[in-house]
This record gives sequence, C-alpha cells and structure tokens, in this order.
Amino acid sequence: MKTAPAIRNPPLSEDYRRSIASLHTELGIPADYATRAQLVLCEEAAELVSIGTDISGREQRLHPKAAEAWRGMRDAAQQHGIQLLVVSGYRSVDYQRALIQRKLDRGMKIAEVLRINAAPGYSEHHTGRALDLTAPDCPPLEQGFETTSAFAWLQKQAAKHHFRLSYPRNNPHGITYEPWHWAFHD
Repeated sequence: MKTAPAIRNPPLSEDYRRSIASLHTELGIPADYATRAQLVLCEEAAELVSIGTDISGREQRLHPKAAEAWRGMRDAAQQHGIQLLVVSGYRSVDYQRALIQRKLDRGMKIAEVLRINAAPGYSEHHTGRALDLTAPDCPPLEQGFETTSAFAWLQKQAAKHHFRLSYPRNNPHGITYEPWHWAFHD
C-alpha cells in the first residue's frame, strides 16, 4: 500500500517554524527529523467544528471539510453494518508536545517515542484532518484493528470519502504501522 501524500499546507510563518524548532530542541528531537521522517511541517487548524464525542466521551473536532467527509464516511459504514468509533481527532502542537513529554518522563528514549508519535508540528492531527478510529470490541490504538470488519471496510471504501491510511506497514516515515490512523485529503 502506498503512503498517502502529504497534506497540503499554506506557507508557514518563520515564528511558527522557530517555535517548533525550539520545542524539538527542548524534547531532544534531532534537527534532521523532518528530512529523515519524510514529513512536512503541519500548520494547526484555524477553524474546527465538533464531530461529537470519542470513545471516552470527550468532544472531538475536525477541520470543517474533514468533518463533513467523516460524517459521510461514518454514515456509509453504518449502512453496511459497520460501526466506526472515534478515538481522537484534532490535537494541538502543545498537546502533542505534552504527549511526547509524558513518554519521555516514563523513561522512553526519543527515538522510540518518534516511532509511535510524530513530532510536534509534524502530526496530521494538527491540521484537523486526521482521525484515529476503532471498532466495537477492539482495543483502541492497537494493530488488532486490522482484523476487524471496520478496517476491511475502510480499506475498500475510505478513499471514496477522501480518507487514506497514513502509516501503512513499512512506511517511509519510520512510524509504526497504525491501521487506525486515517487522514482526509481533498
């Protein structure tokens, strides 16, 4: 399976670039991270809308176009007897920083963390166009999601709704296979 193309972004300000570089220095992320990971710097979404609650009862938000596409995809799945459940949507740069810092505080090495999380500034979640999904009776954020009928349905139908699997097996980004992570591309 091919890796999804990078989400298109408008030119980013130098202040934003400096802020991300500073966060990376603080977290110990190598200066050549973007080149090695083949990821593009993602601007945080300026406009977000609610898509309802996730599996933990927290409100989740997406970019308006992604939200509309998500609703269509979710409804189409339901018509086929498939229930898609949201684990997470939009995440800010600060949230991503805190997520990585918690893992570092637990003793993980930065290289290990960057195999399971994109660095702050490089997560598709910042754009408001990415969703982590699961299915009933499937633990969230587990590779076992690939064995569900929900994943099989997504593989066949998600592209019709402009969603693509971002981190397939052996992706060039060095991120562990994430069958649950789907991003909207218009």
